[in-house]
Amino acid sequence: MDQFLNQVRNDHHQFDKGKLEDHFGDEPFALLAKWLQDATLKPANEPNAMSVSTIGLDGFPHARIVYLKEILSEGIVFYTNYNSDKGKAIAENNKVHALFFWPELERQISISGMVTKIPEAMSDDYFQSRPRSSKLGAWASHQSERLTSRDELEQRIQVLSEQFPDEVPRPPHWGGYIIDPIRIEFWQGRPSRLHDRIVFEKTAVETWDIYRKNP
Repeated sequence: MDQFLNQVRNDHHQFDKGKLEDHFGDEPFALLAKWLQDATLKPANEPNAMSVSTIGLDGFPHARIVYLKEILSEGIVFYTNYNSDKGKAIAENNKVHALFFWPELERQISISGMVTKIPEAMSDDYFQSRPRSSKLGAWASHQSERLTSRDELEQRIQVLSEQFPDEVPRPPHWGGYIIDPIRIEFWQGRPSRLHDRIVFEKTAVETWDIYRKNP
């Protein structure tokens, strides 16, 4: 293990794939959309995957990968089971952190904000766009609860397939959240570890204070 870590430490990455100029606009969602497009075209692996961290009921931070599904003027949207560990954590403390990382572009975006449920109509529309198997899975998975065996889960799918032979409605415990950012940091790797860090921080009057941070 030590030999492996020594090899990793000695493999100095040069970070030479891009830079952030001083003229990067005054609207963070436009830059987020541009970077997401760049990651899609690269292509980066799972470009819309982001790590979302919450403070759990045990007081510890918990992180998991979810998919960004929409960028709105108010924030960024993802979908999940409201009864999951993250759903329960959000119900107690709606301060969250999201992180995108695209090593192929030597970029990451760090987002801190407050999360709330989106309107049910939006969740309905998105749910109906999902494949039938995913719809049944949303009903079958008692997410984050203990599971006796894989067979138990597959038996639920069989029962639900018979219960919903045609349309599968959205479960009341499944839907979307929107993260309303208070701070967004764009990070671009640069040579000699002198990375570019640009921060958009929301002010009391709902404008953005934009500044650079030391690497």
